[in-house]
Order: sequence, then C-alpha cells, then structure tokens
Amino acid sequence: MLKRLAAAAAAIAFGLAAAPAGAVDLAKGRTTLPDLVLGEENGSDYAVSQKDYELESGKAYQLDIVSKGGKEYKFFSPELFRHIWINQIVINHLEIHGPGAPHHLEWDDAGAIRIEFVVIRPGDFKWWIDGLESRGMTGTFKVKP
Repeated sequence: MLKRLAAAAAAIAFGLAAAPAGAVDLAKGRTTLPDLVLGEENGSDYAVSQKDYELESGKAYQLDIVSKGGKEYKFFSPELFRHIWINQIVINHLEIHGPGAPHHLEWDDAGAIRIEFVVIRPGDFKWWIDGLESRGMTGTFKVKP
C-alpha cells in the first residue's frame, strides 16, 4: 500500500514539475488590432477611426491608440481594464510593466500608446474619451468566449 502511495505521489510530482515546461505563453503570438486613431491631422478633432473591436477571451492582442487631433484626450475603459491582463504599455519605445490596470490613458499632444494584453473575461466593454462622448468619441470592445 505504501509503495502504491509513494508511486502515485511521485507520478503527481513529476506531472506538476513537467507542467510549466509545456505551458503556453499567452502574451506571445498576439494579434495586432487596427489602430484606434483619435482625431485627424488637419481635420476633425472628434474623429474616431474605429468604434468597435471584436475580441476573443483567452487571446493576446496589441492595440495602438493614437492621438492625431488637437485636443486633450482621456481614454477610459474601466470594465475592459478590469477584465484583461496587461503585459505592457509602451510609449515612445519605453515600457511600463506592473500589476493592476491604469485608471485611464491621456494624451496632451499627438502620439501613440500601445497596450499589449490578454483578454480574461468575455463581455461588452465600453470605451470613451472623457468629456467628448457627445461628439461621438465612444465605442465598445466586444469579447466573445
């Protein structure tokens, strides 16, 4: 009986030790989403290149949010930020890593912020540019299971 228990324990321990080697890095092989461009050069400061995105839970994505307009833009999507794991945020080739989600992203000038993330939970998650929702600067991340 003890030999069987010892053999079972050894098999379980071996299986657990081998599991990380076969684990998949979800942050690799991410899908690049179309840029979300806020405003237009020499055009409307309230233009949005894309309002809705379709994603799948459990998959990795890269999204560049780009300011081209002459306004201050404050990007909010608290529900999305709560339901993703952020690998990194990149601004001018500088990377931000750390636990937890940002409150919002803000542009005072033209430029891009890249978010690399894995979607954890399905649902419809709204995004908006604070104070400019009535100008049409809103959309949704639709995450399928």
